[in-house]
Amino acid sequence: MIQLIPAIDIIDGKCVRLSQGKYDQKKVYNENVLEVAKEFEAHGITRLHLVDLDGAKAKHIVNYKVLENIASNTNLCIDFGGGLKTDEDLKIAFECGASMVTGGSIAIKNAATFISWINTYGKDKIILGADVKGETIALNGWTEESECKLMPFLNSYIQKGIDKVICTDIAKDGMLEGPSIDLYKKILSKHKDLYLIASGGVSSMEDIATLESAGLPAVIFGKAIYEGRISLKQLESSIIQKHIIIC
Repeated sequence: MIQLIPAIDIIDGKCVRLSQGKYDQKKVYNENVLEVAKEFEAHGITRLHLVDLDGAKAKHIVNYKVLENIASNTNLCIDFGGGLKTDEDLKIAFECGASMVTGGSIAIKNAATFISWINTYGKDKIILGADVKGETIALNGWTEESECKLMPFLNSYIQKGIDKVICTDIAKDGMLEGPSIDLYKKILSKHKDLYLIASGGVSSMEDIATLESAGLPAVIFGKAIYEGRISLKQLESSIIQKHIIIC
């Protein structure tokens, strides 16, 4: 059964969504992020993907108070990412209530630090973020492209112990045009035991069902909820019917 993980992206402490990672195509959905998180929890959600977009751009953690507020006032299992570049950033994230953290840019720009996080905290606490344009890794909130290709990038970190990856197709993100099924199938064909979390493009419960049929163990989605394409009642019904444990 596929794990359902709603996303909250934060700019200026507000719940927003971007289109294809473009900061100038920002839409604010709610100024009260805790309210959004509590609504998810009230409908049976127990796992949350929280992204500090200010942090991603600034290259250090920014919205840690938002993380702390949600962690202190809900029982959600929070995966936090965005702007985690140093040991101090990571310490702040965990102290403010993150259950797991996602590192993407740092895994390329400062591999030694990222590997030390895996060794120190363990693979259950560290998720590898693979944000791609085509099959090239993008960095720093998708504002930069690297020369690193997706498959060698994944291969390298799987060999180092990573077993959970969030893969976001930037071209799909926020567009509500369906996820990159072929890309995810390609990854899983090479790494059958990888806990691959699909992200980007989900527009309906049918898209989620398609990902589940393709063997994806988990999916992150946000805009489909905020735009009314997927209702919280639909999520709640799916959780009840499948007896999903989301954490």
